[in-house]
Amino acid sequence: MARWCYRHRLVVLFLWVGALFGVGFSASAAGTNYANVFSLPDTDSKSAYDLMQKAFPSTSGDTDTVVWKVDGGSVKDQAVRTRIQPALDKIAKMPGVGAVTSPYAGTQGAAQISGDGKIAYAQLTFAKRANEVPKDLVQNVVDTARNAERGGLRVELGGQAIQRIQEPPQGLSEMVGIVAAAVVLFLAFGSLFAMLLPIAIAVFGVGIGLFSTQLLSHTTDIPDIAPLLASLIGLGVGIDYALFIVTRHRRGIQRGMDPEESAITALNTSGRAVLFAGGTVCIALAGMLVTRLRFLEGVVVGTSLTVVLSVLAATTLLPALLGLLGPRVLSRRQRRRLAARGPETETASGLAARWSANVQKRPRRIAALALVVMAVLAVPVLSLRLGATDQGNDDASTTTRQAYDLLGEGFGPGFNGPLQVVSVSGDTATLVKGIGATPGVARVAPLPPAKGVTVIQVVPTTSPQSKQTDDLIDTLRNQVIPKAGAQAHVGGVTAVSKDFASVTGDRLPLFIATIIGLGFLLLLVAFRSLVVPLTAALMNLIAAAASFGVLVAIFQWGWGLDLLGLGKEGPINAFLPVIMLSLLFGLSMDYQVFLVSRMHEEWVHTRDNARAVRVGLAETSRVINSAALIMVCVFLAFVLSGDSGAAMAGVGLAAAVALDAFILRTALVPAAMHLLGNSNWWLPGWLERRLPHLAVEPKEEAFEAPASQGPASAVHGFVRTSDGEPVDGASVTLLSKGGRQLDRVTSLADGSYIVSVPAPGTYLLATTAAPYGSRAAHVVVAGGPLVFDVELAEGEVDAVN
Repeated sequence: MARWCYRHRLVVLFLWVGALFGVGFSASAAGTNYANVFSLPDTDSKSAYDLMQKAFPSTSGDTDTVVWKVDGGSVKDQAVRTRIQPALDKIAKMPGVGAVTSPYAGTQGAAQISGDGKIAYAQLTFAKRANEVPKDLVQNVVDTARNAERGGLRVELGGQAIQRIQEPPQGLSEMVGIVAAAVVLFLAFGSLFAMLLPIAIAVFGVGIGLFSTQLLSHTTDIPDIAPLLASLIGLGVGIDYALFIVTRHRRGIQRGMDPEESAITALNTSGRAVLFAGGTVCIALAGMLVTRLRFLEGVVVGTSLTVVLSVLAATTLLPALLGLLGPRVLSRRQRRRLAARGPETETASGLAARWSANVQKRPRRIAALALVVMAVLAVPVLSLRLGATDQGNDDASTTTRQAYDLLGEGFGPGFNGPLQVVSVSGDTATLVKGIGATPGVARVAPLPPAKGVTVIQVVPTTSPQSKQTDDLIDTLRNQVIPKAGAQAHVGGVTAVSKDFASVTGDRLPLFIATIIGLGFLLLLVAFRSLVVPLTAALMNLIAAAASFGVLVAIFQWGWGLDLLGLGKEGPINAFLPVIMLSLLFGLSMDYQVFLVSRMHEEWVHTRDNARAVRVGLAETSRVINSAALIMVCVFLAFVLSGDSGAAMAGVGLAAAVALDAFILRTALVPAAMHLLGNSNWWLPGWLERRLPHLAVEPKEEAFEAPASQGPASAVHGFVRTSDGEPVDGASVTLLSKGGRQLDRVTSLADGSYIVSVPAPGTYLLATTAAPYGSRAAHVVVAGGPLVFDVELAEGEVDAVN
């Protein structure tokens, strides 16, 4: 497939461009129809909501608030009234505004003025839902209300529709993430064309994915946060997948391969790993379905579709673009050096090689240090509290946060999240009296009954996000209502948030077990090992605990919130653990696949665990760290999205990816694999025979002698150190091009060795000796014996493509 795409590059490019513009045009014409469906069957708040819908059909429009405060006097003063009321009347006449309830309208409006007379509010109801209200109308409402301000009179506005116009321009976070990724790619590649390749793949994958999700919103329930999360994960994986393939391709060209063959080899090795890694991400995302929360089904559809398209772009569009660029995927300096000096040697060097050698020398110390760091970061997770964010978590400079604080100041913290006790039978008067006498209740106001249903408005003394408010809901449900002998349910936004957090927490263990189990099975089949998937599962749990510890410290404890400009501390969004764990498990599995697939490739060729782990880490750590740095930049850019849920997910995922790549995959995993030795690759024989074969690497070639076979020959020579000293007991192995072991000997006291060769051809000669490094090289045997001396240097890491 890669070869076809490479040779028919213009056809492939035109197909992708046509798909992007075609789907984009269709999505623009159709518009959006996102729907936030929070269906919580068998919960008390859902029962209360159903009864209220039956007795008091709610208006379809969004209700927002205009709040004002005077520094001196009262809001009832004529000077204040003559400024505020005309503004409210003007807003009421605007097309798209359904009604405005003023505190100056009769005796009913008196309840909208605080006890000290300093603060008042008006409710305005739009004709449509918040996400459908035109931003121009909302801006007009805000400007009109704000124009009533004067010295000593302050006006603020709150509500979902108002919140929409505070958001930064759409696509800002994506653009910042792409620019940051471009900088990292340019530093990694040193080539403008090579930098643009991963960006192009991400743009095509995410673009078509988002447009397709927009079209699907007309046929299924997709929440409005789904495209934001889809672009977040799509940009990360799209850039990363292309980065892995382009890195392998550039290495092939630098080692003297023809650009076409290098691209085919890159797709047939790293491309397979990308395909497998994309599958693990989709499976981890699909794990959200076991929670049976309808809200998450649309998130699964949007994010999985974007990941699939990103993988498809990396495996079809990328080889086409590589064909268009040819050798220009290298920088000019690299091309000049290649022309002047010829192909590079296959020795891995630099910081990555030195670090890999250090991990092999000190695996216990490095593993212990990494575990301590992760354990310390995981400590805050013990105080994790799930809930829901509201406008009280907005940045202090926003008008929605100012309005929230003013309402709390004038009418009590619980005013921003009142409870509704919905009663259908029993003594309502006794129930109202019992609620009023309950500690933690500020005010109780029964509404006139309708259709046999009575709604009792309950304002707590504490804020909606407070633990005391959660405790009050439990007290009303478990003690007050049963004691009054009434059949009633506690509803309202705060009660719904509490029930959603409870349902999510109850189903979280099943969800975690599902995605860990599926990931274990995939790695078991891919790497033919029991220990590798067990290690991966354990590392995933460690990464999850540490990343949630960071999340709790920042968003729940408030450490660094002001620095990040993310508003006020509060509980962790109830939906975030499920979404974040899905993405984290998928992404960490990506890094495990890329790291271990290179190790497994080397293990298949040499059957030397220490060499396999060392070479795999030396060759992949740099690209994994570059990929992780790109993801961290992309995720942190979503702090600019204006959505508190996306900002929380962005910070959490950035922390998770950084810890996973820089500590787990670079230090703890290779250290553990060194300690485990050859047992890393152990698989019982009965299981080996029953498992299906799913190779992450291309299938090994069985050795076949050439048709014009010459006589059997040999390779012989000496194994010496860099100082010319003979190396006694070095292991010298001859392998076929496909990795099949043909002969293996041990060098003698004078360093001499001889291995037999079945026929003329190209072979791989691998030499290993402790405490020296390993060396592997291709040897070409013609008609007679070949003399080949091997030089080993202490601590050297030699890698074969």
